[in-house]
Amino acid sequence: MANSGSGHADDAAPDRAEARVGRFRYWFDADRWEWSDEVAVMHGYSPGDITPTTELMMSHKHPADRESFAQLVQRMRLTKAPFSSRHRIVAVGGRVRSVIVIGRTFAEAGSVVGTDGFYLDVDDVVDESVRGRVADHVQHFRENGAIIEQAKGMLMIVYGLDAERAFDVLRWVSQTRNVPVHEVSRSMVDAAADGAWVSENERRSFDLVVLGSTDDAAASGNAAGH
Repeated sequence: MANSGSGHADDAAPDRAEARVGRFRYWFDADRWEWSDEVAVMHGYSPGDITPTTELMMSHKHPADRESFAQLVQRMRLTKAPFSSRHRIVAVGGRVRSVIVIGRTFAEAGSVVGTDGFYLDVDDVVDESVRGRVADHVQHFRENGAIIEQAKGMLMIVYGLDAERAFDVLRWVSQTRNVPVHEVSRSMVDAAADGAWVSENERRSFDLVVLGSTDDAAASGNAAGH
């Protein structure tokens, strides 16, 4: 996670062609953020060059999305809700990126204290080298193609992604949980088989499924029905 410092990603950019998915963590009461190197790069910083704060995060929101982000932070601090959103960020240098943020709550000492999850860059510009690597992964798991395609299709429908971005999510979850992509896909499809998400509240349930917390997803769905 990032430390204090100064600098921009353009000054000494690492090889981050695949930095389209990155992790974040936020503590409600402490109003404290952490982000991975990938999320720092999305915002235009070099890894480790700056510590994220709510004020910094706010400053990078697109002006049209800033008020809704402020309301989201206030609501999740009051209700201990996960941070899930689709909005635009303005990186250092002025580049506008569209991102999807998928989060779940986490506990410390038995109490919910924050939310963590991942940022997904859904900007339209796709580096050709990334296209090649994604194609390699798809080819590698071709024997499990049917279940992977089902999971990709679910992600594409729920989050409005294209096929490559959907596979990015599956690959990121695979790496985070240290399980093969086809197993991630199968567990996701099996967990979602009885549900269809259309509303914002129902989509939050799917956020939890993506992150591997199917029990929490079921609890969230029950709470939403009250």
